[in-house]
Amino acid sequence: MIRRTVFSSALALAGALALSPAAQAGPGAAALYRDHCAECHAKSRLGGTGPALIPQTLKRMRGPKVAQVIARGRAATQMPGFADTLSESEIADLAAYLEAPLAQVPEWGAQEIAGTRTLDPGYAPAAAPLFKADPLNITLVVETGDHHVSVLDGDTFKVLDRFATPFAVHGGPKFSPGGRFVFIMSRDGWVQKYDIWSLQEVGRVRAGLNSRNIAISRDGKWLAVANYLPMTLTILSTADLGVKRVMPVVGKSGRKSRVSAVYQAPPRDSFILALKDVPEIWEVATDPNADPVYEGFVHSREKGMVEALPSSQGLFARRRIMLGQPLDDFFFTDDYRNLVGAARDSGRAVVVNLNVGREIADLPLPGMPHLGSGISWRRAGRRVMATPHLREGMLSVIDTETWKPVTTIETKGPGFFLRSHENTPYLWADVFFGPNRDAMHVIDKQSLDIVKTLRPVPGATVAHVEFTRDGSHALVSVWEDDGAVIVYDAATLTEVTRLPMRKPSGKYNVFNKITFSEGTSH
Repeated sequence: MIRRTVFSSALALAGALALSPAAQAGPGAAALYRDHCAECHAKSRLGGTGPALIPQTLKRMRGPKVAQVIARGRAATQMPGFADTLSESEIADLAAYLEAPLAQVPEWGAQEIAGTRTLDPGYAPAAAPLFKADPLNITLVVETGDHHVSVLDGDTFKVLDRFATPFAVHGGPKFSPGGRFVFIMSRDGWVQKYDIWSLQEVGRVRAGLNSRNIAISRDGKWLAVANYLPMTLTILSTADLGVKRVMPVVGKSGRKSRVSAVYQAPPRDSFILALKDVPEIWEVATDPNADPVYEGFVHSREKGMVEALPSSQGLFARRRIMLGQPLDDFFFTDDYRNLVGAARDSGRAVVVNLNVGREIADLPLPGMPHLGSGISWRRAGRRVMATPHLREGMLSVIDTETWKPVTTIETKGPGFFLRSHENTPYLWADVFFGPNRDAMHVIDKQSLDIVKTLRPVPGATVAHVEFTRDGSHALVSVWEDDGAVIVYDAATLTEVTRLPMRKPSGKYNVFNKITFSEGTSH
């Protein structure tokens, strides 16, 4: 079945907050917002039936784009255009007003989060999947063009369902360990729970005001939400989306920090946090019988600085690992013993051994490596990793045993995603930025040669590959509003079928994600 549902998530905040208009905004901008925007986006600008209108969530619509949306509206949403209602100068004033930060960040703790939680009263959990497809070969396609997710049968490539998501989904969806439930997060901090077996939404809650991504614990009980605003880590119960803990993120120096990302480290039974503003990594225990290292206070650079928080038998105890500088993008080795992190614009990356809690190697990685999309595989008997670069047309290949560069692979431009699978000899690399954004490189994992460059839609952005459960087919996104998911035979590299989609930004196969399949990024 295919559903197209308009989901209204009304947000009630106590009182109106003082706002800080930009200097270029006219004196009547606040009144314009009150009269034309507050009904949908809330007096606080933090979102209601429409998304939050603050700089953190408008990041991709800076400058004239914000004014353009005000004037013309936004396709496939309920956002109307105001070109016939407001003058050009009023639209410019309103755009400047929205791009100004809030004068005061509101409280957004457990009580406020709990007040947003809604569970679908019509939800009825099915005893078995309501479809004949392999439930572990389901692939979810996030369509950002109109804020929906399509549920694909990985064998027939038929759409089993299409459901509405919160506005502007960000970060990859996370599946429960058995693959039945999926959790989806938006930039506005809304977390949605969906039952794949029942093809039905379970509920949603707003865990932050501006969020980066989510991670699920190995036992499937806890969901961590990384927040920019406020500067917290929210931990939810996956069972009912209830708030378990809200952890303020404050460095050893006392400085507050945004959370760039949170990751699951399954063998360690922990969450790993990348902090944006302080030179630390946090490890948060998700096992109630956490290793004793979490229970005391260790002030040793060799072991990291460990602090116990009030908890039951070590659950959510926190460990600090001190660094030379903040790192906000991580790659993990397959055993989660080491991570590679990069600082923006530094031209280098560092290897951090999580067991001893310190930096053990430096890597020269210019061109802003996108380590979060890095993948690893065995080549000539050794484990290597590869990462794309956001500013240079190359892939870096590194030996993860010696932490020495192996080679660089020249590409037709800077890329964003890498993907592979244990059952394919190839890795796939997009060219996301620049004039060759319509190119997709297919690279031999042993020779490191580009064996083919696909250009399925000339001039269109082609990005993000996901494989079916067995690795026999590769799904490629045409990242346009009138885009598509193109299915390729992963052995012959020939097109099998093409599925029309609304700007399909990412695809996530249940089996590949819950088994941490080789070639799938974290």
